[in-house]
Amino acid sequence: MQKEGLSVVVPVYRAALTLDDLHERLTRVIEAMNRPFEIIMVEDCGGDSSWTGVERLASIDSRVRGIRLSRNYGQHNALLCGIRAAKYAVIVTLDDDLQNPPEEIPKLLDKLVDGCDVVYGTPEREQHGALRDFSSRITKLVLQNAMGAETARKVSAFRIFRTEIRRAFENYNSPFVSIDVLLTWGTTRFSTVVVRHQPRQIGESTYTVSKLITHAFNMVTGFSTLPLHLASLMGFAFAFVGLLVLGTVLVRYWVSGGSVPGFPFLASIIAIFSGAQLCALGIFGEYLARIHFRTMDRPSYSVRGSTESEE
Repeated sequence: MQKEGLSVVVPVYRAALTLDDLHERLTRVIEAMNRPFEIIMVEDCGGDSSWTGVERLASIDSRVRGIRLSRNYGQHNALLCGIRAAKYAVIVTLDDDLQNPPEEIPKLLDKLVDGCDVVYGTPEREQHGALRDFSSRITKLVLQNAMGAETARKVSAFRIFRTEIRRAFENYNSPFVSIDVLLTWGTTRFSTVVVRHQPRQIGESTYTVSKLITHAFNMVTGFSTLPLHLASLMGFAFAFVGLLVLGTVLVRYWVSGGSVPGFPFLASIIAIFSGAQLCALGIFGEYLARIHFRTMDRPSYSVRGSTESEE
């Protein structure tokens, strides 16, 4: 029986110096597995010579397919583009910086054969700075709520899954994309495998702390109703506190026959209530903004060109 083919999807962003090494290691590993494969490199308009490198690789290796986006949309949007272009039964995604060694792909594939639909390569030790690691943990906690799965704490950009899962989000069209959340729309059979995670040898990561925070915020407001629940709970909590304050005022009035002294105290309570209301309104506004973007039918990405169209 013929083995299932692999589609390797790589979002490319300012990776001109690592593409050759990445291509060489990927082809060596998958050729040894004796499987048909393709490498889909989605260049996310990084502004360097990455696209030239992708074109060159596609010209010397027909298994390399290059897609160039019209502007920078972000890692997950680029992944979505590559996932939709994949033609084989199994998809592998990994970053272009070689921190996820291609040599670990067989580990993920062996676990997928065990009956899972999605397998994440969990780093045994992440090679990032302390602040970046902390931000990544916070993002994964947010992702756990959005995904509704314990596996969320072990997600990574190094993942393998069955291509058929993409049918669950084939009509998804929004500028806010989280591949990990979209995968939960198609399956609940997730698993993880511990893999090596190497220090970055060339260049610096463009995934800053601020980008991680923005991504976490987009996930929790774009794929979860948790902020709305928190706003409701906050409203009930402050309303309860307000009733207690009112009860204290009335009791003091009935007992002593006078008003409660302490205008600053009352002013602070009013300020707290006003802040809570503004916070709740801000959360509602974020959801309304996302509804607005959906009604605009703004795409997740736009393709400028590909190596296939240029042959």
